[in-house]
Amino acid sequence: MRRLVAVSLVMAHLSGCAVGPNYKRPSANVPATYRGATPKEPQQPESESLGDQKWWEVFQDQQLQDLIHTALQQNYDVLIAATRILEARAQVGITRADGLPTINAGAQSFDQRSARQKFFPAFDTSAHQVDLSLAWDLDFWGKYRRANESARASLLATQWAREAVISTLVSDVAAAYFQLRELDLQLEISRRTLASRQDSLQLTRLLANGGATSMLDVRQAEQLVFTAAETIPDLERRIEQQENFISTLLGNNPGPIVRGIKLTDQPHSPDIPAGLSSSLLERRPDIRQAEAQLIAANAQIGVAKAAYFPQITLTGSAGFQSSALTSLFTGPAGLWSFGGSLVQPIFAGGRIRSGVRFSEARQQEALLIYQQTIQQAFRGVSDSLVEYRKDREFREQQEQLASSAEDAARLSETRYRGGATSYLEVLTNETNYFDAELGLAQAQLNELLGLVSIYRNLGGGWHQQ
Repeated sequence: MRRLVAVSLVMAHLSGCAVGPNYKRPSANVPATYRGATPKEPQQPESESLGDQKWWEVFQDQQLQDLIHTALQQNYDVLIAATRILEARAQVGITRADGLPTINAGAQSFDQRSARQKFFPAFDTSAHQVDLSLAWDLDFWGKYRRANESARASLLATQWAREAVISTLVSDVAAAYFQLRELDLQLEISRRTLASRQDSLQLTRLLANGGATSMLDVRQAEQLVFTAAETIPDLERRIEQQENFISTLLGNNPGPIVRGIKLTDQPHSPDIPAGLSSSLLERRPDIRQAEAQLIAANAQIGVAKAAYFPQITLTGSAGFQSSALTSLFTGPAGLWSFGGSLVQPIFAGGRIRSGVRFSEARQQEALLIYQQTIQQAFRGVSDSLVEYRKDREFREQQEQLASSAEDAARLSETRYRGGATSYLEVLTNETNYFDAELGLAQAQLNELLGLVSIYRNLGGGWHQQ
């Protein structure tokens, strides 16, 4: 056994090399700046980025923070991603064990009596044995080390996949919450408009009964009431469905959602720091995941190439054997054996060559996916930056439109009551004002959704408290 251990140590020392390419991060075509980014203020550090901020710093609505907390604890996608990490971690242990010696202990004992035969008398046989055996496939060519490298990289990819799920979940909950608050705002506008138009309809009916106006004005006033009233049940339906969607994101059954800050009061900065474009490669979890998968595929090439070389196996055993159980450890019953084997593939029908080509193709596929992920990431950042800036400009114009439409509706109502115009002018301007208010609510939502999109594309949201 001592000889076996000594030889094993020598062989392990000689097996310092590993076939297959060592991983080297491929070059990436990184733009100098993000397209769509606004010029930075002189006092703002270029390295500062919204993606570096924690999600509770970006989304400051306490109710929204509580929803995100609940989602991170109960969402099924996050729980599934965490379970996959456990699977990958166990696979690392299995792969690591393949390169270690296998030691087994055994014991056997039997007593046997053979019947008398024509030319042989009956006889009794007893045998008792205990032994310890060892088998070790030496990793002379680095097959198991490459496999272990691949398994660890796969584990890392699984961990980054979980961070990507968390980042997406945080953004989804925030976006869904803002959409819910926008529906609440539309419902508030519709109910307020309905109440105002009902009062106007009542006044028009009084004027018609007194002969001061015609039934045409009454019918036109009724149209305004019905237009505002028909939006309310549809909005109530959409609100309840949105609450059900958010409940699903939280891992709960459908139910009501607690509200916090109104949509129009949600804090957000007009200028968003994007930071250095090169830092996106380290911040975005999907890029880190793609690189870890590339590392795993690269290591598998070495596993496949190791099949070209001889497989060296050492075996040994030692123990005791005796025909009498009482003298198993007392008499001269010791036994041992030691051996080694070398198996060199000669002909495998092209299996080994095809295995290497398959691994190389998988590595090229992972490389292309890595490069594609980087390219899509920069596109996502640029799209979200221009989206946020233009949505903010659109919202500012929509505010002016809503203010102008409100003033026009007020003036037309005054002119109608003074007898200077028909109710058709009131109908037109009231409709324009109602549409402008709803459009402003949508514009305010789009601006917040643009903020969520920037934060997600910059790689934010996966930091834990």
